[in-house]
Amino acid sequence: MKIRQRIKGKKAYYYLEHSLREGNRVIKKEKYLGTKIPKNIDEIKEGFIRELKSDLYKKLEKIKKHFQEEWKKLPKSIKEKELENISIAFTYNTNAIEGSTITLEETREIIHDKIAPNKPLRDIKETELHNKIFLVMLNKKEKITNSLLLGWHNEIFGQTKSDIAGKFRDYLVRVGSYLAPDWQNVKSLMNKLIIFINNSGINPVELAARSHYRFESIHPFGDGNGRIGRLLMNHILWYANYPILVIEYKKRKSYYKAFRKGEEGFVDYFLRRYLAVHKKRLK
Repeated sequence: MKIRQRIKGKKAYYYLEHSLREGNRVIKKEKYLGTKIPKNIDEIKEGFIRELKSDLYKKLEKIKKHFQEEWKKLPKSIKEKELENISIAFTYNTNAIEGSTITLEETREIIHDKIAPNKPLRDIKETELHNKIFLVMLNKKEKITNSLLLGWHNEIFGQTKSDIAGKFRDYLVRVGSYLAPDWQNVKSLMNKLIIFINNSGINPVELAARSHYRFESIHPFGDGNGRIGRLLMNHILWYANYPILVIEYKKRKSYYKAFRKGEEGFVDYFLRRYLAVHKKRLK
């Protein structure tokens, strides 16, 4: 969002300008501010964003409504089967993004058939334990806290990365060209994130996007941040009665690219991806 100045005659006029993507087109929306930039410009910006996103929020609410209608109709045994299928897809993709050698079919064999493939034991254990934590998360509502996130990390990586499992890092880390915040600031940054998650009044899908972006930016763990961050975003979605989002391994490049665009760029990517994945629920 930018403030634009236009000169007409000898007077200057100010406008808020924001670009939105509609399908394959990028369109610009404007809001007149006056001959001076108002002192409450931040409030005006927030209101303008809400106006622009009103149609988007209606679509998200429609997805939520249809999902809940579908879910309530399912018998308990069918729900359990569906949750297992969701867990297989989510576990495969989230682990594959992080370099796991386990295929989708092997993930199904590990989770459903209890058959271990001829693959590294670390990858097998992390598949089993991620599935366990994901299903527990979906079936047991818990408030998002640092202790919850540390617990997830410890459960998933306790048998494969015991030296870092369940602990915030106490050293610097770099992800490609990105240098994560100083380890001495990790706890305070995570405290701020937890407060944001539990007190924000924004739409839950947008909250999931912003929380995921901010979590990954903090990069609180020595390893496993992507998997915990994707669990976090889906916890937010699930307990706000929205269907989850699986970031597909085969589309990981656009996911990585979105992180490099900053928070607003990532949120835009996330919302568009969410609508695309759940477009059938808009009909």
